[in-house]
Amino acid sequence: MIRTCLFDMGNVLLHFSHEKMCAQIGALCGLSELEMRALLLDSGTQLDFERGRMSEPEFHRWLVAKVAMDMEIDALRVAASDIFVLNEPMLPILDHLKALGIRLVLLSNTSVSHFEFIRERFDVLDRFDDFVVSFRAGAVKPEPPIYEAALRAIHCEPAECFYTDDIPLYVETGRTFGLEAEVFSDAAALKGHLRDRGIDLES
Repeated sequence: MIRTCLFDMGNVLLHFSHEKMCAQIGALCGLSELEMRALLLDSGTQLDFERGRMSEPEFHRWLVAKVAMDMEIDALRVAASDIFVLNEPMLPILDHLKALGIRLVLLSNTSVSHFEFIRERFDVLDRFDDFVVSFRAGAVKPEPPIYEAALRAIHCEPAECFYTDDIPLYVETGRTFGLEAEVFSDAAALKGHLRDRGIDLES
């Protein structure tokens, strides 16, 4: 019996674009999207930010020093974070799961900037009982510590928890921790995965 559902955020609850993020931050800094991708993503700095190794002010200071150009931290926050579009078909699924008394927990690689921006702009996370986010866990998927944090947050046995994520490696890792897990493609497929586990959202 499934008692808890564990959801990824990016490209599950909300679609997002790293290309848009790099282009928007690049526009602040006078750099191209590709140059900003190399600086943020290819270097691993964005992942360090998502691991919580840098605070938002530290990330701002790092970028200002790297590009030798000043910018307001609020402008950087918007450029970095205004990249999300709600996956609307997920909302009735979440609401139905809540109505059935199923615990909802987020499991996401995300920075404090992205997480707070989403909470301010969208109400999708209001439905969740707990948040396991990389910047608090000090680790990103598929590193074990973030899954260990998720096991503490689900409040049930791993086999009683269904986990979905759009990254197959993260799903495979979740299974090694005993979670019932499937790769997310769209809301319709998710309903089928839940139905296979005794949760019929069409009834």
